[in-house]
Amino acid sequence: MRKITDVEHGRITNNASRTAVVLSNGNIENQGYFIRRIEFREYIEKIDPVHGRYSLVTVTLMTDDEIIEMKYDEGYRGQEDFELLVVSLTKYTGLSALINRALLELKSQ
Repeated sequence: MRKITDVEHGRITNNASRTAVVLSNGNIENQGYFIRRIEFREYIEKIDPVHGRYSLVTVTLMTDDEIIEMKYDEGYRGQEDFELLVVSLTKYTGLSALINRALLELKSQ
């Protein structure tokens, strides 16, 4: 299985601190790809006593043949910000745009 990422090499050194699966065991066909799983991952990179946690949030989209992990957001955030991000993307229009962005990246490879 081929893995594509736009995260700088060596930046992710540990397992994700938190994950949120928004699609599992899927069979969504889009632009010739069958999307099986979509997952958000939060990687805590450092903790500042004043600003809090600095984290990288990625989205991982898995098809039959490829995995693509893309940067979604990064910065200082509070404890609940990851959940709020996931809820806002899944409740509103963000998920379809996210899928299209990932598939465009796959096609460009």
